[in-house]
Amino acid sequence: MLIISESLAQDLVSIEDAIEAVAATFIAMAQGKARNYPVVREVVGHADAVYGVKAGGDISAPFLGLKAGGYWPHNLPRGLTNHQSSTLMFDPETGRASGLVSANYLTGVRTGAASALATRALSRADATVLGIIGTGGQSVHQLRATAKVRGLTRVHAWDPMPENVARFAAAVTALGLEYVAETSPQAVAETAEIIVTVTPSQKPILLKDWIRPGTHISAMGADTKGKQELDPALVAAARVFVDEAAQAISIGECQHAYAQGMIGAADLTALGAVLEGRAEGRRSEADITLFDGTGVALQDLVVADLAMRRAIEAGRGVVVDY
Repeated sequence: MLIISESLAQDLVSIEDAIEAVAATFIAMAQGKARNYPVVREVVGHADAVYGVKAGGDISAPFLGLKAGGYWPHNLPRGLTNHQSSTLMFDPETGRASGLVSANYLTGVRTGAASALATRALSRADATVLGIIGTGGQSVHQLRATAKVRGLTRVHAWDPMPENVARFAAAVTALGLEYVAETSPQAVAETAEIIVTVTPSQKPILLKDWIRPGTHISAMGADTKGKQELDPALVAAARVFVDEAAQAISIGECQHAYAQGMIGAADLTALGAVLEGRAEGRRSEADITLFDGTGVALQDLVVADLAMRRAIEAGRGVVVDY
């Protein structure tokens, strides 16, 4: 078995690599060659943790595996990030476990990659102003990935914790971009041309009336039943694109508008179908486009598979008997 550490994963997979790898697996999903298996997500009952397992396989690559981990909210004082996960890969020919890949960095970068793919495919080509709602650890991945697909000039950000907003400033200025720390989500929404939401909220943060025509929104925070970042009326007013429809209406941002009968399954377009060229993306400069990024197993597995292939080619990582 090949073991890849957290630091090695960062060396092996760049943001650009993740964007193209996730694009390939989204297209494979749209073609029916890759499939996500049912998700397990449970409250542990210890340390206030939430634990989950996501699994899937891509027969076109091929690869097969699972990512396990979740959210441990008291980790920071221990010197650990709150999000902890590991990916276990299997040989699709034999079923033997073939690799164990630390997935904290890779989870962040694959999430940023999915959002960036949506931005590249759906936002206006001339969009240069990014709005970030939620400036925790994931926000840096969102910022850096978005900067790879659009010529950003300015970033507006809001977070309920002012210290997070201040800390995020360093990442923005490191890219040579202008930074504006806003005092409300409304201020971000009324200025930005691209909006990324990445919070654990369970009530709407963005309202329909705040969003200007032509805006693209990547809603990346809702990945559990009950989570919510957008007004359902905003979801219903937008052209909606998803990583996977079943997850979007059950645990994603779409769950609320869907439950209220404001949207149906026919209103959801797979981002992979747009990337493949089989479905239409933005139709006009005035469209409000929305990507509901719930985070699917195949995103995790494709970047872990890439890390393993790169490690084998370079003779890196630790090989152990198993």
